[in-house]
Amino acid sequence: MPISIKLKEILKERDLSQRELVRMTALRPNTISHLCSDNINRVYLSTLETVCKVLNIDIQELIEVE
Repeated sequence: MPISIKLKEILKERDLSQRELVRMTALRPNTISHLCSDNINRVYLSTLETVCKVLNIDIQELIEVE
């Protein structure tokens, strides 16, 4: 059951750059870049929670089960 992370789309909708999100979350630029890529093999739940908290969204809005 593959999942996709819709971070790239959410950032585009909010007119936010990956760099701005890095600043807001204090996560590593590589981590944010990885989450925005189409080739995600694993991710930590704590990372997703941080992104959701900063963007004020539910995890269901960030993750899509295909």
